Amino acid sequence: MSASAGEVARPTLRVRGLLGRAEPILITGGRAVADYREAFVGIDVAKQRNAVAIAEAGREGEVRFIGEVDASDTSMHRVIQRIAAKFDRIHLCYEAGPTGYGLYRLIRSLGHECTVVAPSLIPRKPGDRVKTNRRDALSLARLLRAGELTAVWVPDEDHEAMRDLVRARAAAVETLRVHRQQVGAFMLKHGRAYPRTKNWTMRYLRWLQEQRFDYPAHQIALQEMVEAVRISKERVERLERVIEDFIPNWSLAPIVRALQTLRGVDLIVAVTFATEVGDVSRFDSPRQLMGYLGLVPGERSTGETIRRGGITKAGNGRVRHMLVESAWTYRHPPRIGKAKLYRLEQAPPKVREIAWKAQARLTTRYRKLVGRGKRTTVVCTAIARELIVGFMWAVAREARST
Repeated sequence: MSASAGEVARPTLRVRGLLGRAEPILITGGRAVADYREAFVGIDVAKQRNAVAIAEAGREGEVRFIGEVDASDTSMHRVIQRIAAKFDRIHLCYEAGPTGYGLYRLIRSLGHECTVVAPSLIPRKPGDRVKTNRRDALSLARLLRAGELTAVWVPDEDHEAMRDLVRARAAAVETLRVHRQQVGAFMLKHGRAYPRTKNWTMRYLRWLQEQRFDYPAHQIALQEMVEAVRISKERVERLERVIEDFIPNWSLAPIVRALQTLRGVDLIVAVTFATEVGDVSRFDSPRQLMGYLGLVPGERSTGETIRRGGITKAGNGRVRHMLVESAWTYRHPPRIGKAKLYRLEQAPPKVREIAWKAQARLTTRYRKLVGRGKRTTVVCTAIARELIVGFMWAVAREARST
């Protein structure tokens, strides 16, 4: 940058910038102008239009709202390039949501840094009762500049496709549960009680077909509900077969196979863990993974007073639910069944050692906690938190390294 007429150019100095590196400053006529310029861009994404705001580097850097632009890739590409032309480096961010990671991949393809923000961890002022697209974009830009945003893990496209398939299966299971519940509620309303304890067996379905009602409308309603259950069940089974077919060609197939050596972990639990958690190497310890899954106890302490409550239930609920369900299998004495024997024979020696150590320790832990009078629900949560997550973390890391 050259000095204008009438100004005396003085030597270029180097000062320590906000990011901890030396930045060149040219002093001309008593005014300092930074050669290196950096900006932080907050994007409030929506279905049709995205709100864009920008915060320039520095405590006193200007924060301004650029406007709302079309959410298409072409429009966002044009806006990002226009912003990048005015700065040496830009950082962009937006909240994770139903729009997915398409914008993230577009920004990364342009060579810029992008952060997909966890919405539940965004700092918010308790007294702020106004929420608009403009204010959200400005807030994201400010918080990104301050380093107060928490990023979510963004999977690659192949991993995301597998995760969508697993989540589709989970949605089908939920639909099946709702349809079965409707049948049970219908029978209860009409005073029809199944004489046995276990429902939805072939005997239970035969009992439903034998039911007769005085009004044909009731008979048709029951038949339609039972048919909905049958269709939902076939959908679940079909998706499970597709998942099993896709596993051998997936990059995390070794981890899925290794996880199945653990007691209580079948194909669906293993593939759900792999798709939702991803690369376990991003967690330095099992404790970090426990916190990610919301299996650590909450705490509200002040001074010398320590108050701990139930688990936080933050993070990924799909994996947490399946792990707690898997923990129920450890109420039985340690043993290796036929299915697990086959899995263990296919696994490396180190994985087999971890799997047996987990079974012996988990069953002992379960009996001790029950013997101390703990409720079984609390015991299963403790098993899932303290041991299952730790052993699954160890097995996944071992499978990743082999």
